[in-house]
Amino acid sequence: MTAWARILLAIGLAAIVVHATPVATLVQQNERLLVELQRLHGLSHEQMEKVRAIFRRSGVIGQGNPALSEHPMTPGQCRAARAEAPVNEDSTAFQRICGAPNMAPLYDPKKESPIDAKACIDQYEFPDIPCEYPVVWTRANEAAELCEAMGKRLCDAHEWEGACAGQLLPPDYRFDLAQGVAPSNAIARMRSAHNQAFAGDKHWSYGPAYQSAICGTASHKTPNCPGGGWNACGSNTYPAGAFPACRSALGVYDLNGNAAEHMNLPLDPSQMSSLGSQTLGYTEMKGSWFVFDSIRAHEDWCRWRAPYWHGSRVMDTHSHANYHLGFRCCKTLPGR
Repeated sequence: MTAWARILLAIGLAAIVVHATPVATLVQQNERLLVELQRLHGLSHEQMEKVRAIFRRSGVIGQGNPALSEHPMTPGQCRAARAEAPVNEDSTAFQRICGAPNMAPLYDPKKESPIDAKACIDQYEFPDIPCEYPVVWTRANEAAELCEAMGKRLCDAHEWEGACAGQLLPPDYRFDLAQGVAPSNAIARMRSAHNQAFAGDKHWSYGPAYQSAICGTASHKTPNCPGGGWNACGSNTYPAGAFPACRSALGVYDLNGNAAEHMNLPLDPSQMSSLGSQTLGYTEMKGSWFVFDSIRAHEDWCRWRAPYWHGSRVMDTHSHANYHLGFRCCKTLPGR
């Protein structure tokens, strides 16, 4: 039996065990997660108070409704899969450049080296811990607040796209197309111009051609789950980084599959997170989700920008949250 066959067999056995053991409450699940978050990221008491306050205020932020979520892989199986296919990655150098664990420098390999990066991005979906399930049910404003509490910020759309494509390009926002029109029209115009510019060179985080099952895209949707709903839809995600090949050339995981991700889409320079904006722009959903192999609801190549789905200002307290929607953070490097 091959190593991968042993892992698949273990996954099947684990699925039986999951239903035979008591389900932790969301509060219990989150408390374990937050303890690990503080330990791994070295967060201060003050930072953790901010993080906990956001979780408490929400009441649904976490790794999914524990009563419904059926994860197709356990954290232990994730660690086994990663051990079977170790990545030659200098995590020490990454941490030295980024000043934080589990972050990757954003740069253009054609003319720069990692040390030239002016910003870094989380290698894994929040909580940015390998083999933890991604945090979902987070509104865009809550994602921005959690990033800030971590000493980071929500990424601009072009930063996520560069991390995915393996090459950070200069911001290409057509702000001229946003002048004098409603935000929804501005986003439609800018999206169309952007997608046309990059449609001839489609890439995914793992390469130039779409591949099934290389990322966390083969899970299942809760039976009778509609478009969303805490009591109807389980967050049937994989542990972060469980698919070692689902990694971009810049060392960032799960940009395709697993959870979709909140990002910031600016309509003028004053809304760019990468330029220090606190007000931010509009919501942009990046990536695909954990059932993309069977429900390919949209395109998901790296530089593709989405329609104005559930659109709002990022900092709107009623911005969108759902069972398949998470986020990751960026960080501007001081003095660069």
